[in-house]
Amino acid sequence: MERFCCIQNSVLLSFLLVLFFFLPNCFASNQNDDDDKRVRVRVGLVLDLGSVEGKIVRSSVSLALSDFYNIHNGYKTRVSLSVRDSHGEPLLGLASVVELQQTGVEAIIGGNSLLEAKLMAELGEKARVPVISLNSPMSLSLSNYSHFIQVTHDYASEAKGITAFINGFDWNSVALVYEDHDDWRETMQLMVEHLYENNVRVQSKIGFTVSSSESSLMDRLQKLKDLGSTVFVVHLSEVIATRLFPCAEKLGLMDDGFAWILTARSMSSLHESADDFAKETMEGVVGFKSYIPLSKELHNFTLRWRKSLPVEEVTRLSISGVWAHDIAWGLASAAEVTRMPNVSLTFLEAITESRFKGLSGDFQLNDKKLLSNKFEIVNMIGSGERRVGFWNSNGSFSNRRHLSSTHNKLETIIWPGGSIQSPKGSILREGDRKKLRVLVTSSNRFPRLMKVDVDPVTDDITNVEGFCIDVFQASIAPFNYEVEYIRWRNGSNYNNLAYALHSQKDKYDAAVGDITITSNRSTYVDFTLPFTEMGLGIIAAKERSMWVFFEPLTPDLWITSAAFFVLTGIIVWLIERPENKEFQGSWSEQIGVVLWFGFSTLVYAHRERLKHNLSRFVVTVWVFVVLILVTSYTATLTSMMTVQQIRFNSNEDYVGHLSGSHIANAALTNSSLRAMKLLGLNTSEDYAQALLNKTVTYIVSELPYLKVVLGEYPGHFLMVKTQSTTNGFGFMFQKGSELTPLVSREIAKLRTSERLNEMERRCTSHSLAPRKMGTSYELGQYIPLTTT
Repeated sequence: MERFCCIQNSVLLSFLLVLFFFLPNCFASNQNDDDDKRVRVRVGLVLDLGSVEGKIVRSSVSLALSDFYNIHNGYKTRVSLSVRDSHGEPLLGLASVVELQQTGVEAIIGGNSLLEAKLMAELGEKARVPVISLNSPMSLSLSNYSHFIQVTHDYASEAKGITAFINGFDWNSVALVYEDHDDWRETMQLMVEHLYENNVRVQSKIGFTVSSSESSLMDRLQKLKDLGSTVFVVHLSEVIATRLFPCAEKLGLMDDGFAWILTARSMSSLHESADDFAKETMEGVVGFKSYIPLSKELHNFTLRWRKSLPVEEVTRLSISGVWAHDIAWGLASAAEVTRMPNVSLTFLEAITESRFKGLSGDFQLNDKKLLSNKFEIVNMIGSGERRVGFWNSNGSFSNRRHLSSTHNKLETIIWPGGSIQSPKGSILREGDRKKLRVLVTSSNRFPRLMKVDVDPVTDDITNVEGFCIDVFQASIAPFNYEVEYIRWRNGSNYNNLAYALHSQKDKYDAAVGDITITSNRSTYVDFTLPFTEMGLGIIAAKERSMWVFFEPLTPDLWITSAAFFVLTGIIVWLIERPENKEFQGSWSEQIGVVLWFGFSTLVYAHRERLKHNLSRFVVTVWVFVVLILVTSYTATLTSMMTVQQIRFNSNEDYVGHLSGSHIANAALTNSSLRAMKLLGLNTSEDYAQALLNKTVTYIVSELPYLKVVLGEYPGHFLMVKTQSTTNGFGFMFQKGSELTPLVSREIAKLRTSERLNEMERRCTSHSLAPRKMGTSYELGQYIPLTTT
């Protein structure tokens, strides 16, 4: 019996061992079968894997997908990541996107810089593949791409918050410190506009680059200190910020009485890996950070995310990591939706329609953007930070986590120097004005547009006037600037003027004059809106001959027509004379009838009755010819008396243009206005004399110049043709200048309020001294330089 039990136990043990090894294999086999049945949706991940942000985003996306499919294990799709390292180089990132598209990815995550985002968005647009960018700066140029999704800070809401913060302490002037790079410059402009709209003056604005030396940082910060700046708004990356604040501390700018405010993008670039000494010098700085509501899910995810990283990696999940988690869930959810039966959504449409509760809050794309518009305000203490309040998108501050709270109060802030007393700020008094150094064109070729008077002894500018100056002064007046005009001495080559403004930023701020907006100049400077009419025109002298009615027909045609009048009379006379008494009589009477009958058909006034059908046929044919001849003559004469007819003969006629004008030269070498004989002219008087002396047949120039001539010499010339081939005149400012959009806005106001027309009227109306032509003065009517 015992032996039987032993055998039975041995069999049972063997059976259990078989089950132990066999069943997991069965389950694994079933699991593999399930995996084989699932649809793989490939998503590209293009990151700078050597950077802290790149490592955070990669690990966050991977862990988020793992969590998603643990919860939704029954889904038929699986998002599979294809990771590429861009090494922080936009071109390498672009090459990675091309490679990924060839492998059949259905979406791409990457492009955290503006240039990289634009390049990837362009490729995504052509391949119709969604490109998702995390923490890239907002730009109008990115809104043109229908397959581009952006997840970033709401810079407009942040600008309102920082402006409200400044107004809350009654500071009415600030200094702006920004990174002189496309990624930072354009979003800083939004800040500038909000400051101006809320009566906060930008006392000074300085830009730094990654390559700026310590001595450059010290010199420019010293200039800010010399100007009396005490409140600073900083929009810099970690690389520059951690070098800037130690310099500011050495100059005493981190002592009592100073205030520093960091933007959300600057705060998000500061990581735990930053130099502790540099961060300690930032004590007292106030920073805006995108607000992520605390939740159990965020806490659990952060704990597991930390465990997934090597020991030496950072331990704090950044805002980009949180956004990456939510985007990963959105992609996984959209991938499943597009594979459902009876669903015709594209992957892009499914992503934009995804709705769920993410770590950053409610996930919902608006116009293909997920913007974080709620901010927490932190105070840098030591190497850490302390929350002092919140900024809500509804325009209120709160010291509570519930952002619906209406308490416009913040916790106590410890300012630089350890003081809890808020700095007084630099008060901009009435009359305190920043100097604007403006280059002015000084050729004086068209003084009604631009005239510069110079002291012959000192060679200093004594007066500037003209239409361009009037518009500039009206546009800059609201911004309380003291304008210093500096004469441009290097001729009429305004390409060189644009380059001088670009390359000598410490000497000039703007340029004003008859400067045409062109693409190559826009490479170096920023232009305002045009304040004149856009395009080229052609003017010619009016014909004043009393014999103008002979011109519609050539001499040969006049002689031929007269001969046929006589010939018709003779033929009809020969046919009718034997039997028709009206064609008989003396020879003088018969000659008179022949001539009268032929020419009377011109106005159908012949009264002689015709008796022969043959003569009637001849007259009928001739009357039809006369009808055509009279109609053509009338139409041509009417046209000649209303619009000057010019023969554009490139082989025989000279064509005038403004000397040194690249715009006119370019127009005269194209197919429609090609001219072989060109004559350069310099002033409006040169234009008039060349046309009146028939030195040139016509003149091609920009419309503002031509309309000055038409206003100065009324009745002598007329506009024959216009072409919208130029962009008009505009004012030039330094790249990234805060005044460019502000002055453009003022120009638009001047145009809509008719003040621009009033300025034009003063420059071209007959209230000015008229030009003398021959022995008499002629006054003309107002001719507008702009369109409304």
